[in-house]
Amino acid sequence: MSTGKFIDCTDLHALLGSAEEFALLDVREQGIFCKEHILQANCVPLSHLELLIDDLVPHRNTTIIISDGGPPNSESMAQRAVARLSALGYTNLRILFGGTHSWREKGLMLFSGVNVPSKAFGEFVEHNYDTPRISATELHDRMARGERLRIVDSRPFTEYQRMSIPNGIDVPGAELVHRIFDLVPEPDVDVVVNCAGRTRSIIGAQSLINAGVSNRVMALKDGTMGWKLAGLELEHGQSHRADAPSAEGLRDAQQAAQRVAQRFNVRRIDNDRLSAWRNDNGRTLYILDVRTPEEFQAGHLPGSRPAPGGQLVQATDEYIATRNSRVVLVDDNGIRATMTASWLLQMGWSDVYVLDGGITGHALQNGEHIPNVLGLGPADLVTAADLKAALDSGESVQVMDLASSLEYRDRHIPGAWWSPRSRLDSALAVQPAVGLLVLTSPDGRLAQLAANDLSIVRPKQLVRVLEGGTQAWIEYGLPITSGLDGTTSATDDVWYKPYEHREAVADRMQEYLDWEVALVEQVEADGTMRFRYFE
Repeated sequence: MSTGKFIDCTDLHALLGSAEEFALLDVREQGIFCKEHILQANCVPLSHLELLIDDLVPHRNTTIIISDGGPPNSESMAQRAVARLSALGYTNLRILFGGTHSWREKGLMLFSGVNVPSKAFGEFVEHNYDTPRISATELHDRMARGERLRIVDSRPFTEYQRMSIPNGIDVPGAELVHRIFDLVPEPDVDVVVNCAGRTRSIIGAQSLINAGVSNRVMALKDGTMGWKLAGLELEHGQSHRADAPSAEGLRDAQQAAQRVAQRFNVRRIDNDRLSAWRNDNGRTLYILDVRTPEEFQAGHLPGSRPAPGGQLVQATDEYIATRNSRVVLVDDNGIRATMTASWLLQMGWSDVYVLDGGITGHALQNGEHIPNVLGLGPADLVTAADLKAALDSGESVQVMDLASSLEYRDRHIPGAWWSPRSRLDSALAVQPAVGLLVLTSPDGRLAQLAANDLSIVRPKQLVRVLEGGTQAWIEYGLPITSGLDGTTSATDDVWYKPYEHREAVADRMQEYLDWEVALVEQVEADGTMRFRYFE
């Protein structure tokens, strides 16, 4: 590959098909990234770089390629990202010369959307394994006839609560084989797996089929979106969750996982091998705990990160950025790790392993995973109470919210402006001057990073950070409002799910489903990523 500051499209294209460890990071805001990007690029917006990079690219000497939109931006965002990463200790940095603009000019393929490799893989699975499916109207008719059915929702509980199929029960992806044998002890009950769209329905249904479940299994075609588009009513706020498996159910699930391990050649490693890999500075290692978030918080291996198995397969690029790295999956009994590993291997991740014995016998840590935020310097803080008093006093005070536009739309401090961190300086340039600028974000950390930025580009501006962020304001019992009245730029910082739009929601849903179906042919035409089919 190139040894200078830049890498051209030809060299990057060759690197994408190599066995070398590398990360390709697109540093544009997610809403812009999703319009067009290189297939294997991870979206790591410049706004959130320090919040994400240590988890996604843990080794400082990893080859990192930085991409942006290219002309007319002339690599400006990529150059800013390289400067930041270099200051944070990353040593092997390149900029894609001309960004996605040059990639397109070379006749190479660009993709729209988010989590594209995982979404395309779901379509590959359905096409190659002929995963059975059922339409929303057919399922509704069978339910109306009182047929024996079990509807399992393969999404995380929060998504399930937002909207669900009537009579559905929440069983997130990697939990399906783990818990299914207690849910359907009789073989004459048909199982229907759904998600919001297609991917997790397909992967979930095929997981049960691969595991040898004796029941007839089908994926709900187009998930809750298909149900809505068929004119059928969804439920909201439901709380039906599958119980932990019984001893008998666990035995059946372990036998099923063993069959899957044999078919897909899932490899296991012991604790000694894991310890050796932890100390190997020549390779990147991800230790991912594929159990539920609640189980992770109750006790996990030091150095591991939460990655519930269904979500890891659904959005692999949100957990792993270094291609050709080692990935070790951890659970408590091998079932969920084995099922997840089988899918990652089919996606083309060759160095995937299950930790034999999982967390058993280890000294565990408890609590949530708190990402290591790099470059987080000290900041002058203001409490929620003091900010409220300053706002009420009529002083020259303005609040700038750096949350996502979705978070800002849902709730923010009354009168607050909104801007992505990457455009903060430009936003302030067109706003009235104020004596005191208070920055906030959901938990305050992003605001603290932005305050460090402003200390360099606007040293004369008096800046404070809301201690604990907007969440602290809410917990103090202070008022919030909603809407987008205070935005200072386009709300293209994040990708809006079809149901998060305020207008033409049905059209957005259909467009999304059509996009998913078309992906498998696009990935095949691109040729830089190969999925694996097992007989």
